Amino acid sequence: MSAQGSGDAPLREEISEFIVFLAQERNDSPHTVRAYRRDLVAFQAFCDEYHGGASWSWQSLDRLTLRSFMGELDRRGLSKRSIGRAVSVIRTFYRFLGNRFGVDDNPAKGVRIPKTDRRLPAVLDRAQVDMMFAYAESLAERGEFMATRDLVILELFYATGMRLAELAGLNVADVDVISEQVKLRGKGRKERIVPFGGHAARALQRYLAEREVLLAGGRTARGDARALILSRRRRRLSARGIQRIVKRFLDGLDQSVGFKVHTLRHSFATHLLDAGADLRAVQELLGHASLSTTQVYTHTSVARLKKVYQQAHPRA
Repeated sequence: MSAQGSGDAPLREEISEFIVFLAQERNDSPHTVRAYRRDLVAFQAFCDEYHGGASWSWQSLDRLTLRSFMGELDRRGLSKRSIGRAVSVIRTFYRFLGNRFGVDDNPAKGVRIPKTDRRLPAVLDRAQVDMMFAYAESLAERGEFMATRDLVILELFYATGMRLAELAGLNVADVDVISEQVKLRGKGRKERIVPFGGHAARALQRYLAEREVLLAGGRTARGDARALILSRRRRRLSARGIQRIVKRFLDGLDQSVGFKVHTLRHSFATHLLDAGADLRAVQELLGHASLSTTQVYTHTSVARLKKVYQQAHPRA
């Protein structure tokens, strides 16, 4: 390992190995890996400038260096949330350096991450959910493969609360239409079984039949032939492709809100809790390692209840 250097050299090898570790060993999503890499490259560039081109090592970086980096990010106008994420990334990176290369000083250890007001996730109300599916179903009734596929994408997101990367990585073998359940591979390669309902099952049955017709029409790479969600060209549909499809439907509901793909996951969790579902059960369904991550949805539910109360109670 070359832990010393100047210019662009010092971190390249370590960053590359860390990125491989995130993607292959931790099984992080491509989006997460890109975010980690972006923060570390920014930290590398800052350290090169901070040391004026002189040689420096991982061991030489201290809290003062990190706090100076945080100050620089603040001067650039980054939010507290973005600065906090960068510190968290560096802390994780140093743990990797300690385990892999014996670097025993972690400048991010003990550094307080700037507190931010936790934003409540945007969720669809029941009327918006009904409107979205009514439109998607009307398109699917035309019998076109892509419309049937798009309906399945929406059904699976809302029926299971799965992540974008989890849906993009699904194979046909992961879905059991008879038992109405799907096997998901989440963060850290952790597997979980999540049930889905009759609407999703019926959409899947129809889609799988049309998918077979599509595959019979030409050659398909072996890996793509296993994929659940396919493009018109019989290729596994990428996460970005799925994202564009979902965004199109969500923008049709209300562009001003800025709904995102994760909105369906948020809506899944919030609607379950609104209906009285147990918090720990929702945690398992979402694949959250920590209950505190799931608890943000309880705040959403309370906020929605307060809104209903203010609108409906005669003495509110």
